Amino acid sequence: MVKIRLARVGGKKNPIYRVVVADSRSPRDGRNIETIGRYNPQTDPSIVEVNLDRVNHWVGTGAQPTPAVKKLIKIVEARG
Repeated sequence: MVKIRLARVGGKKNPIYRVVVADSRSPRDGRNIETIGRYNPQTDPSIVEVNLDRVNHWVGTGAQPTPAVKKLIKIVEARG
């Protein structure tokens, strides 16, 4: 199954995440199919950038977003 999930890329005690499309069997920070956004929770306000066109494409082809990614998508949609 293909999932839309977060992959951690920041350093030690410096979490920064990418929103990626990956096979559910691959490791969290391992191989991914496509990077479709980024999320930095350390800034105030948090930086959330997600390409909604690509999210809709992948959801249309059967990808399942994780609960954390669903929250980020709602934030981006609310911003307009």
